[in-house]
Amino acid sequence: MMLSNDLLRLYSPCSHRCPAPGRSAVVSEARCGHVPARSAPPSFLSKFRHRPSNRTLEGVSLWLAVLLMLFVHPLYAEASETDDVGQLHFVDDRGQWQEPALVLGSEFDIRVGGLIADSRLLRSFRNTSDQWREGVFVFPLPDKASVYGLTMKVGERTIEGKVQPKETARRTYEKAKQAGQHAANVEQQRPNLFTARVANIPPKETVSVELKYQQPVGYQAGVFELSLPTTLTPRYMPGTPIRPSTDQWQSGWALPTIEVADADAISPFTVKPADVAEGSHRASIELLIDAGLPLEEVSSPSHQLVTSQDGQTVTVRPAEGSILMDRDFVVRWRPLAGREPSAAVFYQSWQGEDYLLAMLVPGQIGKRVLPRELVFVIDTSGSMAGESIRQARSALQAGLQTLTPRDRFNVIRFNSQAHALFMQPEIASGNNLARARQYVDRLRAEGGTEMAPALSLALQDREGGEEESPRVRQVIFITDGAVGDEAGLFRQIRQQLGDQRLFTVGIGSAPNRHFMREAARWGRGTYTAIHSASDVSGPLQALFSAMESPVLTDIQVQWPGQEAGIESFPRRAGDLFQGEPLIYVARGVSAMGELRVSGRLPGGEAWRKTLDLQQAASGTGLYRHWAREKIDGMQDEARVSGQEPDKAAITELAVAHGLMSAYTSFVAVETTPVRMPETPLAPDNLPTLLPAGSEVGMLRYPQTATAAPLLIALGLVGLMFSVAIVLLQRRALP
Repeated sequence: MMLSNDLLRLYSPCSHRCPAPGRSAVVSEARCGHVPARSAPPSFLSKFRHRPSNRTLEGVSLWLAVLLMLFVHPLYAEASETDDVGQLHFVDDRGQWQEPALVLGSEFDIRVGGLIADSRLLRSFRNTSDQWREGVFVFPLPDKASVYGLTMKVGERTIEGKVQPKETARRTYEKAKQAGQHAANVEQQRPNLFTARVANIPPKETVSVELKYQQPVGYQAGVFELSLPTTLTPRYMPGTPIRPSTDQWQSGWALPTIEVADADAISPFTVKPADVAEGSHRASIELLIDAGLPLEEVSSPSHQLVTSQDGQTVTVRPAEGSILMDRDFVVRWRPLAGREPSAAVFYQSWQGEDYLLAMLVPGQIGKRVLPRELVFVIDTSGSMAGESIRQARSALQAGLQTLTPRDRFNVIRFNSQAHALFMQPEIASGNNLARARQYVDRLRAEGGTEMAPALSLALQDREGGEEESPRVRQVIFITDGAVGDEAGLFRQIRQQLGDQRLFTVGIGSAPNRHFMREAARWGRGTYTAIHSASDVSGPLQALFSAMESPVLTDIQVQWPGQEAGIESFPRRAGDLFQGEPLIYVARGVSAMGELRVSGRLPGGEAWRKTLDLQQAASGTGLYRHWAREKIDGMQDEARVSGQEPDKAAITELAVAHGLMSAYTSFVAVETTPVRMPETPLAPDNLPTLLPAGSEVGMLRYPQTATAAPLLIALGLVGLMFSVAIVLLQRRALP
């Protein structure tokens, strides 16, 4: 094989005097800009009759590099492709290819009554393989979900689950799995993230797990909203890994770190719909709304709906039937104009105790716009790539439009690092706003999600100039909340907030609602969700209107018979913005007397309102909602004091009310073994679907085919190259 004249010409000496004598003309030309001499090259073999120069060795190196490319490229292509495009291949302990074994199906049956939605979620795990399987699935639930029931179904058999301390439930499950018994275990990783394990699924059979949970219905500015998450955005795990990476299978794509100790438990693999078995990861949903008042419309920013009405009861289903589990399913309903509730009370008696749930909407509390200092913080990390970053830019541009010349503002973007547009907040002049709009338009999504530095930059103390009137400091945090270190960020917000207020705007089809809502609560602000590009204007208009309105502070709640030791939650009411309801749940209050609420407006005026508790309607699940609120309150008190939560007290409370918590889990076990101990049991970690609108860079695949042929080829060619150089050097010796 002969090299072309053009290729050899590159290694002829430069005809000009270049400042790098002895080097090839490739280097010299790059420095001096000259073209190598075009004299006829000597024969390739004749070069070896003399002692080889560096230039000759480089020519041989290039020749071998060409051979390497010709030899390796087909192997690289082979290593990069799979024979069955659209299927995710798992690898077992022996490195053998495995087709997707488990097909995941979901059915949601939701009943809304008053301010609480009661849900039944049926997960089915169908084993299409010839091996016994254990299914492991990490999945989201609403951030305020109270899980209170677990049932396992195998054929015609039904096994009721029990709530136990988490360690006890896990031991019970592992013992049953090893004994060959059907078993299911569901535990909480985060308030909105759970793990289901189902052991001993027979070949070609289906095992189903039914979860029962309830959640509060959202209400703001005259609109009710219910959100049903079906997947999650992969979360960024800050911190140094606490154990080295290995080639062995992990339960998730992330390793535990010093800041996120359970990173492997909250990082399920994320794949495309085409990567799972046909018909898997689809959900059927039926929602029954009994609002107790006539409705003007029922809509969804996430899906097309089919509705049917019977009196004041509305049944809602997705228009497409079963839906892909790649985004939140969101439903909103609006009462007829003039029929919006200003107050609502619900009552329930459970085990001899009285429970009340009260909602009070303050209504119009005045209009007094103050000059503001707004800091917009936008997430430009890799998880925001695709539709999310476009929504975020639109949200930020809409926020800039609300500024007036009396306001100051700044824009901070963050990914692996944080960067501010201005050194300090600047006046919202035409020139500064134009710079900000151009800056926002150029933002792109890439890198990690280091929120802590961005929060420090946004919440830092600033020197205030001489102002004629005080400025209201507000921070608008625009993100998908895809982080694993939520607790640390909540502590940071509480420590650095000062007199500022933090508002969060959730972006994307599957945001981390728990983080967004709690961050806003700790920041004495509000949370707003943006579900799609067409959904930007409405929620943001309500948010910016609330931010311009006065805040109701110093809220005091007085129940009848307060001295009798009534326990109500939240213990300390936060500030209230325009259009927000005040919602309390209490134990030990009968449906008699009046609830009195008072507060203070920004101008110092007193505000008071009363609610007649005798108007209470019958409610369900109030005791579970109360217990969940009490558990949250106990965890809040621990965060504020910098101590660990009272694990024993929380466990006792959760077990008494049949609830899952950070320290309790559900487990169901069938007593009769069905798998012989010597029969192998193969684990399957089921992936979640990539959230709609995300880019493929967010995919997190399990271990599949390796590039072993490519690596072997590279090693062999490298060895050949080394041997050739050694032989040439020996031949050149005198």
